[in-house]
Amino acid sequence: MRLGIVTLSFNQARFLAEAIESVHLADPERLDYVIVDPGSDDGSREIIERYRRRFGRILSEPDHGPPDGLNKGFTETSADILGYLNSDDRFAPGALDYVLRWFERRPEVDVLCGAIRIIDEYGRPSLRRRTPDRIDLRRYAYETCFFWQQATFFRRAAFLKTGGFNLSSQTAWDGELVVDMALAGCRFAYTNKILGDFRIYGDSITGSGRLSAALRLDRVHMREKILSAGVPRASTLEVRVMKALYKFNLRRQWSYLFEPEELEAGR
Repeated sequence: MRLGIVTLSFNQARFLAEAIESVHLADPERLDYVIVDPGSDDGSREIIERYRRRFGRILSEPDHGPPDGLNKGFTETSADILGYLNSDDRFAPGALDYVLRWFERRPEVDVLCGAIRIIDEYGRPSLRRRTPDRIDLRRYAYETCFFWQQATFFRRAAFLKTGGFNLSSQTAWDGELVVDMALAGCRFAYTNKILGDFRIYGDSITGSGRLSAALRLDRVHMREKILSAGVPRASTLEVRVMKALYKFNLRRQWSYLFEPEELEAGR
């Protein structure tokens, strides 16, 4: 079994080397690493060249945005298990070896969702991690269910069931891929082990809020996709109750701080 990782790189040179170095397996022969950089002009290309021996492929042609770049990257690997990493994020030490062992032991699982840490632009972690919620499409449609791209891995067969990332999405292509895998009947499992670090800082999409309008549109699109698949629509009152219960869920808050990192199986 082999693991394929795609890194999206575009003008984030100050974080890129750290991201690349976090993509590591004890047995490098089992890793197929693809990097996609459609035209950085901030020194990223020079960093990529410095690490050239780490990559199975380097894609440097222009693309039509991150979803297109990811689709191109995944077509360049035939690995059994797939994941991806933005160039300003990083994987946790040992995470990729853990992921391969997980999928080897659980042939019935299509998608693994793990925990993350939030880090700042200097790599300093917050005190609390973020554990994944069990996938519930109705709750996800109303923004009371969350999982984390930096800690999500899936079988190639699950990815192929979806048709790939939605090229029209400007902000939520990662969440929509998981929604599409759930709608396709893929089987999910969960772990509270930290598999990745999500960097939030002033220039990032999340930290800056510069694409908030596009995010709202992408969220509406995903909600309608989920509801059109037969998931029951919620009333305004139900949504308010769902959001309140999620916000004040002590079990969820406890998991951020103290939940043991044992494996959890699930749909």
